[in-house]
Amino acid sequence: MPQSEEASAPRGQPKGLYLLFGVEMWERFSYYGMRAMLVLFLINGVTGFGYSKEDATAVYKWYTTAVYITPVVGGYLADRFLGTHRAILIGSVLISAGHFSMAMASRTSFFVGLVLIALGTGFFKSNISTMVGQLYDEGDRRRDAGFTIFYMGINLGSVLGQTACGALSNTPSLGYHWAFGAAGVGMMFGAVLYVLGRKEHLRGIGDAPAREAKNGTSFVSAPLTKVDLHCLLTILALAAFNVVFWASFEQAGSSMNFFALERTDRVFFGHTVPTEWFQSINPVMIVACAGLFSWMWAALSRRGLEPSTPAKMGLGLLLQAFGFVFMVMGARVSEHGALASPAYLTLAYVFITWGELCVSPVGLSMVTKLAPAKFASLVMGFWFLTSALANFVAGQLAQVTDKVERGEAFHFLGGQADFFLIFVVACTIAGVALLLVSRPLTRLMHGRG
Repeated sequence: MPQSEEASAPRGQPKGLYLLFGVEMWERFSYYGMRAMLVLFLINGVTGFGYSKEDATAVYKWYTTAVYITPVVGGYLADRFLGTHRAILIGSVLISAGHFSMAMASRTSFFVGLVLIALGTGFFKSNISTMVGQLYDEGDRRRDAGFTIFYMGINLGSVLGQTACGALSNTPSLGYHWAFGAAGVGMMFGAVLYVLGRKEHLRGIGDAPAREAKNGTSFVSAPLTKVDLHCLLTILALAAFNVVFWASFEQAGSSMNFFALERTDRVFFGHTVPTEWFQSINPVMIVACAGLFSWMWAALSRRGLEPSTPAKMGLGLLLQAFGFVFMVMGARVSEHGALASPAYLTLAYVFITWGELCVSPVGLSMVTKLAPAKFASLVMGFWFLTSALANFVAGQLAQVTDKVERGEAFHFLGGQADFFLIFVVACTIAGVALLLVSRPLTRLMHGRG
């Protein structure tokens, strides 16, 4: 960048970023707060529905799959008719209504609530990420750092939600339904914050799309360029690796959650730690380490050593593979009835989190840089669709945990260690493969990544 141009470039982040940080924080408070206790509520025979682990995991699988399918529809409607602003408002209302519906003590209202949350997330999730991208002009070097800050908001909301809802669900005088209601209150806070701050900090951003460009050409029918097609091909290729990452990562809400409940020593100084709190290790580490990773990428960039987006994602898969090594070790220790040290889960979450920092904020930023403007929210919705597929695969795998543990699928180490070994092997293969193809993929990005 020429010196004069560099001197005139904005230094700080747009103020709208911090507003969206807060809004997303409260939405994730509601989502992760409820998700952390979903299977635990379903298997509880006293205050829950008394489902088997397999049935509870099936509900979890279909719910988490749905919340990542609907953003494709929400993104399409935002691109064509609503704009990201209206889509976020609609999503906020539906999500709040869903959590309050779950707070009512009936099976019908519970499942109606899950449907409302899935629909609301479709309007909210892809569009708020797209709106973050809309804060920056093309080529703005602040974008990756901005998404890292935004990602900290996601995970701050996650740890607050898991901690608060976990505490409420484990309080005998309150219980799960109060926790579900608290998740709804969190989403309401986010909606109010957005409405109060948008006029000042997001003026003109997220409005309904103009139907025609200034030259009279239809905004929708303008042809894609060769560069656009190459960039979309890159997104498609990286999406396949994204599925592998999130299919492994999403064990946190199912098989790793059950491992914390049944196989981990949760007693500290005479007090039993709620199972849900172990999932908070991940967002706490995100908040603690996101700034470090942002600094590291910037420092490597100044020396011309910053890895490309595909290379960062390949590194993330390898870090996650190493995290699951600790789950294999913990499963081996706890195989014959002994409780495993919480260090195994803790170290697994630490390395998985470091992998996440190489994959998720990098991937979100990449999509906003590569997606053609007229398809921005739709392509972001497609990116989240890979998470839907990943959640479905994760659920399918979690449902066969017991079969793998009994050696009915295959036998290598024996017991539950074989189940977690699946993710060590899959993430290692995917990570190495992505590093090998990172250079040709980077060329297809034409300098946008």
